[in-house]
Amino acid sequence: MFLYILGLVAFWFVFRWYRELARVPNKGQKYVYITGCDSGFGNLLARHLDKLGFRVIAACYTEKGEDELKKVSSERLNTVHLDVVSTDSVSNATAFIKTLVGEKGLWAVVNNAGVSVPSGPCDWMTVDDYKSMLDVNLIGVIGVTLSVLPLIKKARGRVVNVASVFGRISAFGGPYCVSKYGVEAFNDSLRMNMSAFGVKVLCLEPGFFKTSVTDLHLLRKNVKTLWDKLPEEIKDQYGHDYPERGFWGLINNAGRTTPIGPTEWMQLEDFRKVLDVNLIGLIEVTLKFLPLLKKAQGSVVNVASIPGEAFPQWRRLLSIQVWCGGLL
Repeated sequence: MFLYILGLVAFWFVFRWYRELARVPNKGQKYVYITGCDSGFGNLLARHLDKLGFRVIAACYTEKGEDELKKVSSERLNTVHLDVVSTDSVSNATAFIKTLVGEKGLWAVVNNAGVSVPSGPCDWMTVDDYKSMLDVNLIGVIGVTLSVLPLIKKARGRVVNVASVFGRISAFGGPYCVSKYGVEAFNDSLRMNMSAFGVKVLCLEPGFFKTSVTDLHLLRKNVKTLWDKLPEEIKDQYGHDYPERGFWGLINNAGRTTPIGPTEWMQLEDFRKVLDVNLIGLIEVTLKFLPLLKKAQGSVVNVASIPGEAFPQWRRLLSIQVWCGGLL
């Protein structure tokens, strides 16, 4: 029975590796529209796809973001100003895209733009705090998608929505998790609606990565700003030492599965790629947040995998995970 299960797991990994070997043909004829390209995931994706030969349309919120991206990209890459909260800005960007793609249509849109503050306990927030984040993280995603959906359908393309691991679990209060749950719901309904048109709809759920969204200084500044505005009654209820108590929980969910295959097919760099994310990344994130977690006597949850128990040679790596995280 054990060997049967082991065989199924091995087959699934090999099948997934084989499936991901496929490459997109005619990349130079395919346009990809990415929001939130000033920094972080959007910026990295724009540069990566540009190097692969795609026709990238990188939407930036600032002129500085546009200028810096142009300096490190090829002439194929186009930038456009975009404020996802502004209907006029979204419409202007869409008009620009229509002139570029013509009858080919738009091969992909990646809804990456998002914000992480204000974030805090629910009763620290006002309705306006919720509205300001939902306007960017949810309404912005919906607005951008609807604006280019006819072009996506024409190209039988794809919609990629960047949600979060906090679109599945609500680990803290405030509007962030609400907005990401909404992205998940929009993504699921859009996928059903678009299946008849040959349009793929995908959702990404990143964990903790080193971007402006997870900037520790920004998050702590946000908590202090919210705390300073609270009525004394609420401060008394929480205790005046609340902002200094630390960070209650950390979920190390980020990981990758490829490249994967028989050991002799691999190069040393292939091992480094996976270990840098799945192990070194987990350790680094944990150590960064550990002082705050100790202060709050909080919890660390590390997402491992069934193969971590199924294959004995991985157990040493898992023991390192347990030692660093404290809870597996």
